[in-house]
Amino acid sequence: MLRIMAVTREGDLCELSSPDELSGAGFSWFWADFNAPTEEEALLLETYFHFHPLAIEDCFHLLQRPKLDHYEDVHFFVLHALNHPNLDADEVDMFIGKNYLVTFHHNKLPEVDDAWSKLAEHGNLRAKGHLYAMYLVVDKLVDNYFPAVYEIEDQLLEVETGDNSTKSVEALMNNVFKIRSRLLKLRKTIVPMRDLLYRILNTERIEGLKEQRVYFTDIYDHLLKLSEMIESNRDMTADMRDSYISLSSNRMNTIMKTLTVITTIFMPLTFIAGIYGMNFQNMPELSWRWGYFVVLGAMFLIGFGMFAWFRKKGWFE
Repeated sequence: MLRIMAVTREGDLCELSSPDELSGAGFSWFWADFNAPTEEEALLLETYFHFHPLAIEDCFHLLQRPKLDHYEDVHFFVLHALNHPNLDADEVDMFIGKNYLVTFHHNKLPEVDDAWSKLAEHGNLRAKGHLYAMYLVVDKLVDNYFPAVYEIEDQLLEVETGDNSTKSVEALMNNVFKIRSRLLKLRKTIVPMRDLLYRILNTERIEGLKEQRVYFTDIYDHLLKLSEMIESNRDMTADMRDSYISLSSNRMNTIMKTLTVITTIFMPLTFIAGIYGMNFQNMPELSWRWGYFVVLGAMFLIGFGMFAWFRKKGWFE
């Protein structure tokens, strides 16, 4: 679907259905939004707007890294929206010209709809021009990152402070690794967006951006905060992972120590039993009336003595 928002020099809003209606109307600026466009609508990128073929190709080859390319009098942006259920990124392509904004995305995005509605309802915002419309779109995209990051922070807090006594170490480790995987997905989206905003703030090739720089600086600050939150959470998950690994290793060492002590106690008993289990004829103790009870008592004393000595050494703690 293609929708066009055109603003007259007096600040009035006109919603158009075809770019042909823009010709000769004397609009101050316009915004054309390609929302899951048909093949016929997608052809307008080439036949009407005459964008560079490489930029058009990037619109159809998903998923590009967030970036900024300059083509003569048109500036091409690749942005990422965040899909909350699985934290996958949806690509949003954007063209900035002298007096227009063109957005292109294959899926319906509430962030773009929110920016569209905000401009449609407030004439004072439309008066700020197409670069402010671009700011609104980018700002909505970045604001949508925060709930996902906060949700992961809540999950980490639950793992850190919750009652984990009924959960095995393996279950806790699986939970931590799932959180790290989600953080990695967020990082792949947020860090490139942060770098893109840095490029936008430092470019001198976009006409009129200097007057709007303060708005994009605010977005950049949000992305810096998000990046710091992600890195902090990744460090926390790394600490938790190391703690669980240390706990698991400690438990394994305790089990091995217990088994070793038991084996050590039974070694001399097995040795004695092995000696008197040999079938030699000339073994005096075999014909002794009290031999069995004496050997059995000696084995008991040896086993009990070794147990008492190991316990005194603290090997059973």
